[in-house]
Amino acid sequence: MNFTLIICTYMRPIPLLNLLNSVKMQELYPNEILIIDGSTDDETAAIIAQNTFQNLTYFQVSEADRGLTKQRNFGISKVSNDTEVICFLDDDTILEPTYFEEIVNAFQSDNGIVGVAGVAINEMRWIEKKSDKKYNKYKFYEFEGYVYPEGLRNIIRNILRLQSNLGPGRMPEFSNGRTCGFPLNDKMYEVDLLIGMSFSFRKVVFDNIKFSHYFEGYGLYEDADFSIRAQQFGKNVITTKAKLSHYHDPSGRPNKYQYGKMVVRNGWYVWRVKYPKPSFTAKLKWNTIILLLSFIRFNNIFTTTKRKEAFTEFFGRISGWLSLFFSKPKILK
Repeated sequence: MNFTLIICTYMRPIPLLNLLNSVKMQELYPNEILIIDGSTDDETAAIIAQNTFQNLTYFQVSEADRGLTKQRNFGISKVSNDTEVICFLDDDTILEPTYFEEIVNAFQSDNGIVGVAGVAINEMRWIEKKSDKKYNKYKFYEFEGYVYPEGLRNIIRNILRLQSNLGPGRMPEFSNGRTCGFPLNDKMYEVDLLIGMSFSFRKVVFDNIKFSHYFEGYGLYEDADFSIRAQQFGKNVITTKAKLSHYHDPSGRPNKYQYGKMVVRNGWYVWRVKYPKPSFTAKLKWNTIILLLSFIRFNNIFTTTKRKEAFTEFFGRISGWLSLFFSKPKILK
């Protein structure tokens, strides 16, 4: 399969170089690599000029095309006509050598698959289940011979019966699903949501839809929105054979107040893309979870050293929640 890799980057020259060096070591190399750089300086351009990568084309976009959503759509417009799959990676990821080989294998295994994502091995918290040990149902999630230690937010949701009864990567009617990912068991799982750090789609999807203009700017949850809309063309899957590491570089991220507000408003938007008319019970659960997670974040003021960040994010979440009573986001078609 001919496939194109698009990397959208902003002010991260060294993480980008580290990623490209891991791409260079791939057993299956991209037919085309497009770097879409929104940086306001020339450091990334200089890094690219100083290093040679096969099949790479570099674009430094103007302010009009800056931002993750705009840069992704810009990259799509530059893809070669013979491309069959378009892959996206965050610029702060590092690939294992067989990453692209496993992504392509997943597409070739089933023509009904339109979206594929990998797994971040450095964020893996799954442990093999021991037959002689009992696991507290509120503190551990059991799945196919593995267990996942729940964080405080999920422990409370489990106790209050606000947890999803669907598997990882699936969105229940009240939106807030399990975000634990999957264990490294070399299996492939059908999901609703793919994570933007590592997702790929058949080009036919982009021939019909693009990344939503609603998310222009920082673009929190634009990957979830696109994944849901892509399902009209086929299945989304996560293959646990496609492995990478994600390092969450802090540069280029919004302040915590704006982030907290986006968590709520953008989360509401994605929820209504999947479920335009949720039931009363689903609405009640969604709002309850929003308030629960907000006050758990408030509690971090007293339990972490980053008190200002915790407070401003809490304030942003509450502000975003209250704003929904007066001005709900308009779903773009």
